[in-house]
Amino acid sequence: MPLFHIEPSLSYTQQNRVGVLLLNLGTPNAPTAAAVKPYLREFLSDQRVVELPKLIWQPILHGLVLTLRPKKSAHAYAKIWFEQGSPLAVYTQRQTDALAQAMPDTIVRYA
Repeated sequence: MPLFHIEPSLSYTQQNRVGVLLLNLGTPNAPTAAAVKPYLREFLSDQRVVELPKLIWQPILHGLVLTLRPKKSAHAYAKIWFEQGSPLAVYTQRQTDALAQAMPDTIVRYA
């Protein structure tokens, strides 16, 4: 049994393609407290965002922040929300589409 998965062969036209990946830290799915809470939980649990030790930060996050902040943040999001969705997601998709159009031989995606 091999130690690794063998990559399938690619045709010449599929090899050596350039890709561009646009990234952002995410956005809630809707401007509601119910949608903002899981987004804040994930975002604020990232140690690159909040650099406090987990033993200190997690009780604060789950006790105070996730109790009070989702409603306030949802209200702020509602003021700027687009009909198509989150402004960050809408603008990132537009940038992705524009880049893909400007660079037709390049794979352009966002996450």
